[in-house]
Amino acid sequence: MKLITVAGPPSSGKTSVILKTIAHLKVPENSVGVVKFDSLTSFDHLRYDEQGIPNQTGFAGKICPDHFFVSNIEDAVQWGRRKGLSILVTESAGLCNRCSPHINGILSVCVIDNLSGVNTPRKIGPMLKYADIIVVTKGDIVSQAEREVFAFNIKEVNANAQILFINGITGQGAFLLAKYWQDTLDIDTLKDRKLRFTMPAAICSYCTGETMIGDTYQMGMLKRMEFDNE
Repeated sequence: MKLITVAGPPSSGKTSVILKTIAHLKVPENSVGVVKFDSLTSFDHLRYDEQGIPNQTGFAGKICPDHFFVSNIEDAVQWGRRKGLSILVTESAGLCNRCSPHINGILSVCVIDNLSGVNTPRKIGPMLKYADIIVVTKGDIVSQAEREVFAFNIKEVNANAQILFINGITGQGAFLLAKYWQDTLDIDTLKDRKLRFTMPAAICSYCTGETMIGDTYQMGMLKRMEFDNE
């Protein structure tokens, strides 16, 4: 089974890109599935159900969404194998812009949209920096000059990634992404593989449910800001 990780900011068009790409895959029906990792709520399963695509959704709740992802990704792979899938796609939103779900040896896709601002590629962090393919959506709404500046800023952060422009409504450009998906290697498990970037290094009292403010209530690894005294 092939595994592809798709990540990107909320509302960047990840689900539309996945659906349009699946439509271009030359594989038997019901042999591509999706596992959605989200924080509180999601309606994307309705769109996958409409297309008859096997899917599962997990909510992180009060747990860091990326920690939730890495704690469950191996189970997701085994779910895909039990379903007899030939391709499993994971979809997740990098809500904190600090983590990345990308895994060594696994094809990784980052989806961002042209309407998020020309400097957005410099703000997304490892989710974009360590991706193999960066999909840019909503390019039909901005000018050619804005598209080029946006692509230039992507290259400034990740010069090695393949940049693809895909229209999430018409599917234009999705054919090439489908080809990359079909050409990636098969896996049986993710055990002993490594993430491409580390998770946050701290567990503090607030991570574990503390709500009171003040030094007395702060435990674990902390980082202080430096303020000038003028």
